Amino acid sequence: MAQKDRKIQKKRGTRGCGYGNAKKHRGAGSRGGRGNAGSGKHKQIKGIMEGKTFGKSGFKRHPSLVKKVNTLNLAKIERMFDSWVADGRIKKEGSDFVLDVTALGYDKVLGSGSLTRKIKIESPSFSASAKEKIEKAGGKAVGEAAGEAAGGTEAGEAEKRPSEAPEEPAEGSAEA
Repeated sequence: MAQKDRKIQKKRGTRGCGYGNAKKHRGAGSRGGRGNAGSGKHKQIKGIMEGKTFGKSGFKRHPSLVKKVNTLNLAKIERMFDSWVADGRIKKEGSDFVLDVTALGYDKVLGSGSLTRKIKIESPSFSASAKEKIEKAGGKAVGEAAGEAAGGTEAGEAEKRPSEAPEEPAEGSAEA
Protein backbone atom coordinates (compact mmCIF):
# COMPACT_ATOMS: atom_id res chain seq x y z
CA MET A 1 0.00 0.00 0.00
CA ALA A 2 1.37 3.43 -1.00
CA GLN A 3 2.33 5.88 1.69
CA LYS A 4 0.42 9.16 1.53
CA ASP A 5 2.91 11.18 3.54
CA ARG A 6 6.10 10.61 1.51
CA LYS A 7 7.95 13.76 0.45
CA ILE A 8 7.81 12.96 -3.27
CA GLN A 9 4.02 12.70 -3.08
CA LYS A 10 3.92 16.29 -1.89
CA LYS A 11 6.26 17.42 -4.68
CA ARG A 12 4.50 15.70 -7.58
CA GLY A 13 2.80 18.14 -9.92
CA THR A 14 4.76 21.12 -8.69
CA ARG A 15 7.58 22.90 -10.48
CA GLY A 16 10.23 21.70 -8.04
CA CYS A 17 9.57 17.98 -7.71
CA GLY A 18 12.83 17.58 -5.83
CA TYR A 19 15.28 18.92 -8.40
CA GLY A 20 15.75 22.42 -7.06
CA ASN A 21 15.34 25.24 -9.52
CA ALA A 22 13.45 24.22 -12.67
CA LYS A 23 16.37 25.28 -14.84
CA LYS A 24 18.60 22.60 -13.33
CA HIS A 25 16.54 19.69 -14.67
CA ARG A 26 15.41 21.14 -17.95
CA GLY A 27 16.91 18.82 -20.61
CA ALA A 28 20.02 17.33 -22.15
CA GLY A 29 21.99 20.54 -21.64
CA SER A 30 22.28 19.82 -17.96
CA ARG A 31 24.17 16.59 -18.74
CA GLY A 32 26.33 18.04 -21.51
CA GLY A 33 24.37 16.71 -24.46
CA ARG A 34 22.61 13.49 -25.31
CA GLY A 35 24.47 10.19 -25.50
CA ASN A 36 28.07 10.46 -26.63
CA ALA A 37 27.76 14.06 -27.75
CA GLY A 38 30.92 15.93 -26.80
CA SER A 39 32.97 12.76 -26.43
CA GLY A 40 35.80 14.37 -28.37
CA LYS A 41 35.46 17.69 -26.54
CA HIS A 42 34.08 18.38 -23.07
CA LYS A 43 33.28 14.73 -22.17
CA GLN A 44 36.77 13.58 -23.09
CA ILE A 45 37.88 13.18 -19.48
CA LYS A 46 35.05 10.70 -18.88
CA GLY A 47 36.38 8.51 -21.69
CA ILE A 48 39.93 8.77 -20.40
CA MET A 49 38.81 7.70 -16.92
CA GLU A 50 37.02 4.67 -18.43
CA GLY A 51 40.11 3.74 -20.44
CA LYS A 52 38.73 4.54 -23.87
CA THR A 53 40.98 5.93 -26.57
CA PHE A 54 40.25 8.55 -29.17
CA GLY A 55 41.12 8.55 -32.83
CA LYS A 56 42.41 5.79 -35.03
CA SER A 57 45.68 3.94 -34.73
CA GLY A 58 47.49 1.42 -36.87
CA PHE A 59 46.13 0.17 -40.14
CA LYS A 60 43.71 -2.43 -41.43
CA ARG A 61 44.53 -4.39 -44.53
CA HIS A 62 41.88 -5.12 -47.12
CA PRO A 63 40.41 -8.60 -46.58
CA SER A 64 41.32 -9.65 -50.13
CA LEU A 65 45.01 -9.08 -49.33
CA VAL A 66 45.05 -11.10 -46.11
CA LYS A 67 45.90 -14.76 -46.62
CA LYS A 68 44.88 -17.10 -43.83
CA VAL A 69 47.60 -19.67 -43.23
CA ASN A 70 46.44 -22.88 -41.57
CA THR A 71 49.27 -24.18 -39.44
CA LEU A 72 50.01 -27.58 -37.94
CA ASN A 73 52.36 -28.10 -35.00
CA LEU A 74 54.67 -31.07 -34.59
CA ALA A 75 53.05 -31.73 -31.20
CA LYS A 76 49.73 -32.45 -32.94
CA ILE A 77 51.40 -34.74 -35.48
CA GLU A 78 53.01 -36.66 -32.61
CA ARG A 79 49.76 -36.83 -30.63
CA MET A 80 47.57 -37.88 -33.58
CA PHE A 81 50.10 -40.22 -35.23
CA ASP A 82 48.46 -43.56 -34.31
CA SER A 83 44.93 -42.47 -35.25
CA TRP A 84 46.11 -40.89 -38.52
CA VAL A 85 47.93 -44.11 -39.46
CA ALA A 86 44.75 -46.07 -38.70
CA ASP A 87 42.64 -43.65 -40.78
CA GLY A 88 45.09 -43.73 -43.68
CA ARG A 89 45.99 -40.07 -43.42
CA ILE A 90 49.59 -41.10 -42.77
CA LYS A 91 50.61 -43.59 -45.43
CA LYS A 92 53.29 -46.23 -45.03
CA GLU A 93 55.66 -46.52 -47.97
CA GLY A 94 58.10 -49.33 -47.32
CA SER A 95 59.57 -48.66 -43.90
CA ASP A 96 58.81 -44.92 -44.01
CA PHE A 97 55.70 -43.03 -42.95
CA VAL A 98 54.55 -40.21 -45.26
CA LEU A 99 52.24 -37.36 -44.23
CA ASP A 100 50.84 -34.87 -46.77
CA VAL A 101 49.58 -31.94 -44.71
CA THR A 102 47.82 -30.25 -47.66
CA ALA A 103 45.46 -33.23 -47.80
CA LEU A 104 44.56 -32.44 -44.19
CA GLY A 105 43.92 -28.79 -45.04
CA TYR A 106 47.11 -27.28 -43.62
CA ASP A 107 49.54 -24.90 -45.32
CA LYS A 108 52.50 -24.76 -42.96
CA VAL A 109 54.21 -26.95 -40.36
CA LEU A 110 55.41 -25.23 -37.18
CA GLY A 111 57.95 -26.52 -34.67
CA SER A 112 56.01 -26.39 -31.42
CA GLY A 113 56.39 -29.66 -29.53
CA SER A 114 58.67 -32.57 -30.30
CA LEU A 115 58.73 -35.39 -32.81
CA THR A 116 59.98 -38.86 -31.86
CA ARG A 117 59.00 -40.80 -35.00
CA LYS A 118 60.70 -40.89 -38.37
CA ILE A 119 58.19 -39.28 -40.74
CA LYS A 120 58.49 -37.80 -44.21
CA ILE A 121 56.29 -34.69 -44.13
CA GLU A 122 55.14 -33.00 -47.34
CA SER A 123 54.04 -29.38 -46.94
CA PRO A 124 54.13 -26.10 -48.90
CA SER A 125 56.19 -24.49 -46.13
CA PHE A 126 57.98 -25.24 -42.86
CA SER A 127 59.32 -23.10 -40.06
CA ALA A 128 63.06 -23.40 -39.48
CA SER A 129 62.58 -25.09 -36.09
CA ALA A 130 60.09 -27.59 -37.54
CA LYS A 131 62.49 -28.59 -40.31
CA GLU A 132 65.31 -28.99 -37.78
CA LYS A 133 63.22 -31.17 -35.43
CA ILE A 134 61.92 -33.37 -38.27
CA GLU A 135 65.46 -34.05 -39.51
CA LYS A 136 66.70 -34.61 -35.94
CA ALA A 137 64.06 -37.35 -35.52
CA GLY A 138 65.31 -38.97 -38.74
CA GLY A 139 62.53 -37.78 -41.02
CA LYS A 140 62.43 -35.51 -44.06
CA ALA A 141 60.78 -32.15 -44.70
CA VAL A 142 59.68 -32.12 -48.34
CA GLY A 143 58.08 -29.11 -49.98
CA GLU A 144 58.54 -25.99 -52.05
CA ALA A 145 59.71 -23.81 -49.17
CA ALA A 146 61.41 -26.45 -47.02
CA GLY A 147 64.09 -24.61 -45.10
CA GLU A 148 63.75 -21.36 -47.05
CA ALA A 149 63.23 -18.05 -45.36
CA ALA A 150 59.80 -16.47 -45.55
CA GLY A 151 61.03 -13.88 -48.08
CA GLY A 152 62.41 -16.50 -50.46
CA THR A 153 65.94 -17.08 -51.65
CA GLU A 154 67.86 -14.88 -54.02
CA ALA A 155 67.93 -17.66 -56.62
CA GLY A 156 64.15 -17.99 -56.35
CA GLU A 157 63.70 -14.26 -56.77
CA ALA A 158 65.95 -14.25 -59.84
CA GLU A 159 63.74 -16.91 -61.44
CA LYS A 160 60.61 -14.88 -60.82
CA ARG A 161 61.74 -11.53 -62.21
CA PRO A 162 62.74 -11.01 -65.83
CA SER A 163 66.36 -10.61 -66.72
CA GLU A 164 67.61 -7.15 -65.90
CA ALA A 165 70.78 -7.47 -67.96
CA PRO A 166 70.73 -5.54 -71.27
CA GLU A 167 70.42 -7.71 -74.31
CA GLU A 168 73.50 -8.11 -76.47
CA PRO A 169 73.20 -6.58 -79.93
CA ALA A 170 72.83 -8.98 -82.80
CA GLU A 171 75.89 -9.69 -84.91
CA GLY A 172 76.29 -7.49 -87.91
CA SER A 173 74.41 -4.52 -86.42
CA ALA A 174 76.43 -1.36 -86.32
CA GLU A 175 76.60 0.65 -83.15
CA ALA A 176 77.80 4.21 -83.50
